[in-house]
Amino acid sequence: MTLYEKPDFWSLKAKKEAYPARSVYKLKEIDEKFHFFKHAKQTDFRVLDIGAAPGSWSLYVLRQYGMTSNNHGNLILTAVDLQLLSNNNDFSYCENFSFIQGDFTHGPVQEELIHRGPYNTIISDAAPPTTGSRIVDTQRSISLAEEVFSFAKNCLIPGGNLVIKVFQGGDTVDLLKYLRECFNSTKSFKPKSCRSNSFETYLLGFGKKN
Repeated sequence: MTLYEKPDFWSLKAKKEAYPARSVYKLKEIDEKFHFFKHAKQTDFRVLDIGAAPGSWSLYVLRQYGMTSNNHGNLILTAVDLQLLSNNNDFSYCENFSFIQGDFTHGPVQEELIHRGPYNTIISDAAPPTTGSRIVDTQRSISLAEEVFSFAKNCLIPGGNLVIKVFQGGDTVDLLKYLRECFNSTKSFKPKSCRSNSFETYLLGFGKKN
């Protein structure tokens, strides 16, 4: 059994709380620390989840903001990934949730996502297939993060928020600089639930500029 296969505290907690993966606690910490979805109760609050499979981030958003009696109908959540989401009943009975299976970087997929926007918040836990080479994996991650950022520049409403996962490396600083040009404030943040030997981090953009 590899280190990643061995269940840890967060994996066991996710199983107990019926989430497909431990990654849910990364978004939960970001949300609780930075009030990421503070405007979620407004009418037609649109969220896009990029790299959604197996579905923990989407499920967190639905449970917190899309299924409560005083907020039903406000949240509109769209998720996209190459892989299918986990077979979870929470997805099937939420009318304001839709999933697109496909490559986010492909034109037809982006056109469909643009049609469903614009978005109040875009969240991305997407990561490229890893090779074992930190240099190669980091560059691939940066390239994917740049795709997400480019899309967000055009499809986030003014005042919207953005979360992008990225593997830490030299170009991360440049990407954060680009975010500062587009958002009122930015942050590089590594949640406590990230594995100790992981070199992933999250770039946050708050309040997209007009």
